[in-house]
Amino acid sequence: MVNGMRIGQGFDAHSFETGSRLVLGGVEIPHNQGLKAHSDGDVLIHALCDALLGAAGLGDIGQHFPDSDSAYADIDSRVLLRRVVELLFSTGWQLVNTDLTAVAQRPKLAPHIGAMRQHLAEDLRVTPGRVNIKATTTEGMGFTGRGEGIAAFAIVLLEEYQVE
Repeated sequence: MVNGMRIGQGFDAHSFETGSRLVLGGVEIPHNQGLKAHSDGDVLIHALCDALLGAAGLGDIGQHFPDSDSAYADIDSRVLLRRVVELLFSTGWQLVNTDLTAVAQRPKLAPHIGAMRQHLAEDLRVTPGRVNIKATTTEGMGFTGRGEGIAAFAIVLLEEYQVE
């Protein structure tokens, strides 16, 4: 039985650094730089986690997985996403759909979107059709346009449910 619906939005951005891996949507992408972060720096998953937590009224990713806690150093962001999904289920929320946008001048992300959708759908416990991912550039403007990093936006729709 559906009792209610909520919308959440999330945003994350990280700068590039040499010597680390580039991971987006749970997919390692070949690139000469990775994202500087306490975890693996997956801005797409971080924005998604914030959107999910926000829609459910459960705070934000920093409250649940603070960068001051060494337990989260270099952690796979898919682990964090799975924990957020468990929290949602335990509080009576499930995902209806999500729409994500990665903003990067480089590298080209389009060839990796199918794998990203598959990974995120698995972690969210939904079909890939409920996960949409887009990639765009800023036509050379701003920090993403100068190739200094990557940003991501997420929006989610959750539905409340009762176990009968």
